[in-house]
Amino acid sequence: MSPTQPNEWLLLERTVRFGEIDAAGVLHFHHLLRWCHEAWEESLERYGINAVDIFPSKLDVTDSLRVALPIIHCEADFRLPIKCGDHLLIRLEPQRIDVGSFQVRTKFQRDGQEVAIGLVRHLAIDSTTRERCDLPQDIDLWLEASSLNLGLRPV
Repeated sequence: MSPTQPNEWLLLERTVRFGEIDAAGVLHFHHLLRWCHEAWEESLERYGINAVDIFPSKLDVTDSLRVALPIIHCEADFRLPIKCGDHLLIRLEPQRIDVGSFQVRTKFQRDGQEVAIGLVRHLAIDSTTRERCDLPQDIDLWLEASSLNLGLRPV
């Protein structure tokens, strides 16, 4: 059963840890894209989609896992320094591009100020043939439900 309000799966929180900062005392750049992917995974789980049902492995490609969702584009913009101990609000903004691709813009805020934005774009491909295909039904439903996020407010 999926949550009824998009803010239940599109608004997350995170605290910056010591191991994520560099010698200059700010977030090491690669962590932002990792956070984007982890936030997407957590959003799917909160919505009711198990990671094991979306991410195929070579050992277990069943009919339901015939679609892989590789990242075909990613980018990150840092607006303000992100430091150890910062408590961040994370807002996901999923967008369907077409029947076989989507992107998730992830906005990071501290004390109401935007500190960074990440964007990750996925393409659906058949796990065996590596050809383009339609998105899995669960992802379609998540995207559709997420598009109802107008007026989304922190909880």
